[in-house]
Amino acid sequence: MRINMNPNRLEKVSDGRYYLSVITVCYNAFDVIEATISSVISQDHRELLEFIVIDGQSNDATADILNRYSDKIDQLIIEPDRGIYDAMNKGLHLAQGDYILYMNAGDYINSSNLITQMKQSAQADIYYSDTILINDQSIKLGLRSELTTRTIPDTLDKDSFRRGLVVSHQSFIPRRSIASEYIDNNLSADIDWIITCVSKSNKALKLAEPISCFLVGGISDQKKMKSLVDRFKVMVTHYGLIQTIFIHLKFVIRLLNKRPKYR
Repeated sequence: MRINMNPNRLEKVSDGRYYLSVITVCYNAFDVIEATISSVISQDHRELLEFIVIDGQSNDATADILNRYSDKIDQLIIEPDRGIYDAMNKGLHLAQGDYILYMNAGDYINSSNLITQMKQSAQADIYYSDTILINDQSIKLGLRSELTTRTIPDTLDKDSFRRGLVVSHQSFIPRRSIASEYIDNNLSADIDWIITCVSKSNKALKLAEPISCFLVGGISDQKKMKSLVDRFKVMVTHYGLIQTIFIHLKFVIRLLNKRPKYR
């Protein structure tokens, strides 16, 4: 295990605290990780942002890229893990910021003034917004809310997720104090995590600009059937069996009516 804690960066935080911790997990991501890193280290109020990278001991050129940017990364862990959510939990345990944002390899922050947007808004337990979908050539395909059935709500609460994952985790920024661990061995652990955070919050605030750009084609897309089964289990946990069956019937109807290109 290798942990890099950059003392020069820590000295820039006057009160010993970060405002936002951005956590990036990666494995064999040499072709997409640099765009993610660049979007994080180019943020304004950089002294208030903690950057944590968890690499699952990649066996490609990812390590070379991470070493190139090591002076910009506050905490870097390179070691085997049990999967993406195990790695994300490692990042959560290391985070010191008031808020946390997961920005995984291939995804990136949409604009360079994210902290300014948050600080200029009313104080909230959660900040969220829409997401721009991109392909593997970094071409912007459009807003997630327009290309899928998941219309982003103006008011976010637990009931919002009866329509599915209406906010992607790349555009979801909770206080660290309400963030729990991701459940293990479930491809829809991000849905469980977000609903749990929202259930603990008193106020969620929608930002005007999309927070992130999301690379289409993650592990849940690659293992669609298991992802759907896992999502059903998560929804039963939060809404009960009968409500979950009803929710999924409505979900099928929406798919048939809208026929989105991305789901």
